[in-house]
Amino acid sequence: MKFTTANADKAFDILREADKPAMVAAIVIGRNEGERLVACLTSLQGQAAPIVYVDSGSTDGSITAASRLGAQVLQLDTSIPFTAARARNTGLQHLLDQGHGEGLVQFVDGDCQIEPAWIDTARAALAADPQLGVVAGRRRERFPEASIYNRLCDTEWDTPVGPAMAVGGDMMARIEALAAIGGYRDDMIAGEEPEMCLRLRQSGMTIRRLDVPMTLHDADMHRFGQWWRRARRAGHAFAEGSWLHRSGVEPFWRRETRRALIWALVIPALILMAALLIGPWALLALLVYPLQVARMARREGSDGDGRLRAVFLMLSKFPEAMGISEFHLRRLLGRKAGLIEYK
Repeated sequence: MKFTTANADKAFDILREADKPAMVAAIVIGRNEGERLVACLTSLQGQAAPIVYVDSGSTDGSITAASRLGAQVLQLDTSIPFTAARARNTGLQHLLDQGHGEGLVQFVDGDCQIEPAWIDTARAALAADPQLGVVAGRRRERFPEASIYNRLCDTEWDTPVGPAMAVGGDMMARIEALAAIGGYRDDMIAGEEPEMCLRLRQSGMTIRRLDVPMTLHDADMHRFGQWWRRARRAGHAFAEGSWLHRSGVEPFWRRETRRALIWALVIPALILMAALLIGPWALLALLVYPLQVARMARREGSDGDGRLRAVFLMLSKFPEAMGISEFHLRRLLGRKAGLIEYK
C-alpha cells in the first residue's frame, strides 16, 4: 500500500499540535455480517464522521444495508485475496485521499458494536497524551452463555489495562501515526494488528488499554470445528509474525510459536520414538499433558471456567502447530496463504 501523505517527520510534527480539535472517523470492515453489521453501523451514528465501510465480497445485502445507513461503502477487488489488513488499509487510504491526513480513526470489525461512551473517552485519552498512538478499551462477548467457545472468547478479551504491546482489531488511532509507518501489511491473513502495533511502538509511539467498555463482539462460535480453525489461524499468525521479525530485538511471537511446536510436535514425537525403541510403557509419558493442564488450571483459577480455559489452552497447541506448519510449508513452496475463516 502506498500512502500519499507527507513523510514520517512531518506526520509526527503534526502529532505535537495537540491544541487542534480531533476529527474522529470510523472504518468498519466486514463480510456477510448481516444484522451484526447493522448494529455496528448504528452504534457509530452521531459519534463518528465519515463512517467508511469496507466490504470483502459479501453476498448477504451488507453493502445495501451500509449504504442505507449513510456509510461510505468501498468494495475490495475480488481478484486479490481478501485480508482484514487489506480492508483496513483500503479504508485508511480512502480517508487520506479525502484529505483526512490528521485526526483520529476508530477501527471496528463488523461483528462488533461500539459502546455509547467509548468514542468520547478514547478521544480524550489521545488528546491528553500526544505520544499515545493507539488506545483501546474492553471488548466483551455479547452472548458468552451461548457456547463454551463464546465463553472462551470472552475470557480471551480480558487482558491487562495500562501500557500494552497490542490491543486487537477494535481501537482508536491517530491517522497520521498509522500513515507514517505504512499502515498494516496487506498480505497478512491474521495477526495483522499486533504486527502493526510492533512497528508503531518501534516508531516511538505508545499504546494503551483503558479499563472502560469499548465494544460488544459476537463470536458466533457453536461448533468445535470453528474453534479449531480459529486456533489454527492464530498459529499461522504466530509463525508469520515471528518470521517477519526474526532479526528484530523484540522476540515477536517466538515464544508462542516455540510452545506450540514443543507441545504438539516435539513431545509427541519423542514419546512415540521412546515407545518404539523402549516399549509401550514409555507411553506413560503422555501423562505430562494432564499434569500441564492441572498446572495451568491453578494459574487460570480454580473455578470451572479456569479449568475449561486450561484444557483448551493445552488443546489449542495442536491446531496452532498446524497453522505454523502450513505457513512455513507455503513459504518454502512460494505459495500465498488463503483466509482461514471460522464463521
